[in-house]
Amino acid sequence: MSIDRIVMAFAGVMILVSVALTQYHDPRWMWLTVFVGANVLQSGFTRFCPLAIILKKVFGAKPGQAFE
Repeated sequence: MSIDRIVMAFAGVMILVSVALTQYHDPRWMWLTVFVGANVLQSGFTRFCPLAIILKKVFGAKPGQAFE
């Protein structure tokens, strides 16, 4: 699995988890959704994603087209 797919899957999981936490625990967990969405948006323009860097350097995941 490429870094691109791992990053998108991780972002999706984090959004779903934060929405569930917002619903069942505390509404302030919505800020996690905002953070993840903003990070995905900025990485679309800048091609900078901390998770992609970690996946490449630490875990040796192969890069895709988005995070080369």
